[in-house]
Amino acid sequence: MMRALPAANSVLKMKFAIALHGAPHAPSSRRALRFAQAVLAAGHRIERIFLYQDAVYLASSLGVTARDEYDVAADWQAFVTQHQIDAVVCIAAALRRGVLDAAEAQRHERSAANLAAGWSLAGLGQWHEAVQLADRLVCFGGD
Repeated sequence: MMRALPAANSVLKMKFAIALHGAPHAPSSRRALRFAQAVLAAGHRIERIFLYQDAVYLASSLGVTARDEYDVAADWQAFVTQHQIDAVVCIAAALRRGVLDAAEAQRHERSAANLAAGWSLAGLGQWHEAVQLADRLVCFGGD
């Protein structure tokens, strides 16, 4: 039995897994945000956003951007919060860079947590799961 093809004017909805590796000030962080916004604007779904390596600094609530510079971390936080996207930060990379949620701050006997709202700490297993569920995997590197 043959399956019917979608109508020419219909758009296939895809699920995306998006990984970021570059620091907040790197051009790839801005490009990744614009891409994620375009994915949703086109009616697609973001399965998960995963911050790795220096991209974990995007999830820190302690980063300060100069007044005359673009605050990409604030826009990422607003984006994941507004759209309720599953946005995770590699726990190993985060701990190495001092990005902690309340549980990790207590576990490691640190005085404060600094993981921004909208983000959660997770292992590579969460990323692997997202890759398996997604139709497309897009990575933005550390440039």
